[in-house]
Amino acid sequence: MAVESRTGGTTRTVTADRPIDLAHTLAPLRRGSGDPCHRTTADGAHWRAARMAAGPVTYRLTQQGPREIEARAWGPGAAEFLDGLSGLLCLDEDLADFEPSHPKIAEAHRRFPGLRMLRTGLVFEALVPAVLEQRVHTISARASWRSLVWRFGEPAPGPTPAPMRVPPDAETWRHIPSWVYHRANVDPQRSRTIVTAARMAGKLEQAATMTPADAVRRLCAVPGIGVWTAAEIAQRALGDPDALSVGDFHLAGIVGWTLLGRPIDDDEMVEYLEPLRPHRYRAIRLLEIAGFAHKPKFGPRTPLVDHSRI
Repeated sequence: MAVESRTGGTTRTVTADRPIDLAHTLAPLRRGSGDPCHRTTADGAHWRAARMAAGPVTYRLTQQGPREIEARAWGPGAAEFLDGLSGLLCLDEDLADFEPSHPKIAEAHRRFPGLRMLRTGLVFEALVPAVLEQRVHTISARASWRSLVWRFGEPAPGPTPAPMRVPPDAETWRHIPSWVYHRANVDPQRSRTIVTAARMAGKLEQAATMTPADAVRRLCAVPGIGVWTAAEIAQRALGDPDALSVGDFHLAGIVGWTLLGRPIDDDEMVEYLEPLRPHRYRAIRLLEIAGFAHKPKFGPRTPLVDHSRI
């Protein structure tokens, strides 16, 4: 039950039947250390600004115990957010069928039993940064995200620990001029994808209520969105533990070197991970947080491309 806090905001506490690792669970939502929508404070609290159907919200999540999370929220979207807190943290997950045979995955699962998937239900919010990360360095994509959100987002409600922004709504993304995208180092193909998706935002949000397969089909109906982008969205907005990012520049190599000791391509990765379905993404996350995921470096990194100068 949500209650008013004496120090402001509305609070709710959720308790799970198995551990919740809040920091590792929330990590995929943060788009770099300078994300205007996310802050982590010295006391271990995770602050985030989002745009619910009811309006903007700032929420603060803290780990109260191995199985207990406290949330405090401010803004018009506070009640909606708190009502969906259990869903956000996927407290309804059933891991009875997750029995990995590879020793590294099994060990990671043993060490990090509190890892949860994420189900924000906010499809368009997850879509924009995923599109910005298509075919470019993460450094560049996150710089573009920061630039555009600081300029077109709105101040986050509540007593945030530092200035924060609520992501722009779909109509705002739709009407950002092409030259502004260009100055933010977003090439025409990615900006067109965002603008096109913004026109379809209402239909795209419906993906949150669909089966995983139907959700992917709905997302991939947008020109410029393929299976990689759809998976990145599903990992954050839909709570899909099987959303494997096929087509990622590094993932197949990481899976190959980590689990087989040699490089593999996407096709072999998909075949190798098939026995883990429907938990392939969960397995990848476990390898990452356990520190097992690796790939040898054989040469210099691809240079960053500044599209704003082209």
